[in-house]
Amino acid sequence: MEYVVVPLFFGISFVFSMLGMGGSQLYIPILFWMGMDFRTEAIPLGMLLNVVNTSSASFVYGRKGLINWRVALPFGLTMVVFAPLGALVNTKVPVEALIVCFALFTAAAAILMLRGRTSGHSMVGTPRRRMVFGLSGGSVLGFVAGLIGRGGGSFVVPLLYLAGIEAKAAAATSALVVTFSGLSSFTSHVLMEAEPVWRLWLLSALAVLAGSQLGSRFMASRLNPGQVRKVFGIVLLCISATLILKDVIGLW
Repeated sequence: MEYVVVPLFFGISFVFSMLGMGGSQLYIPILFWMGMDFRTEAIPLGMLLNVVNTSSASFVYGRKGLINWRVALPFGLTMVVFAPLGALVNTKVPVEALIVCFALFTAAAAILMLRGRTSGHSMVGTPRRRMVFGLSGGSVLGFVAGLIGRGGGSFVVPLLYLAGIEAKAAAATSALVVTFSGLSSFTSHVLMEAEPVWRLWLLSALAVLAGSQLGSRFMASRLNPGQVRKVFGIVLLCISATLILKDVIGLW
């Protein structure tokens, strides 16, 4: 299995590290399709690789001065707190409707990115605004992510971008935010139900670490904001379509 998984995960981490996302939305189904048990093997390993990817990218972006710390720290910490609360809420709320709303929100952000426009109004122009946005955005997104059973990483970048943060800084800031939420999810899965296959875990983690280091350095030094926006726009449109087709229509 590792002969297929290791190079594949290297490529995924290279791309997703440039986007400020962990890649668990791909790691987990791939591991499941390769024959791993979904709950005890695929999810814990996928969440571990998610954390390895984003934390490694965050280290690079932090050294490059791309992370908006006044947004990232309160955003990430409140996501950690509110995601479990969302998971505990009685699911009388129509989850499909929430997913549709987030899919449309993601598609709108993707279109704005491809057109090179933000919302036209910065919500993070002052230190106070950055703190308030981080606390409010993290709490709401964390709660909803817990409610619909997702990590929320796919929604962090479009929210940051629409708030007025430039595309490269949005990706870098998202990487740190997703590290917080991913670490919380990984810890809960490991403590409850993980059955590690240590050789595969080690090789996969090393591949993701290498891919993340290369991808984040490539984004920070080689890509200009316009190129980052185009990559984001295309990926976010794909994510939006996947949410509708998979979670609402139920095509697979």
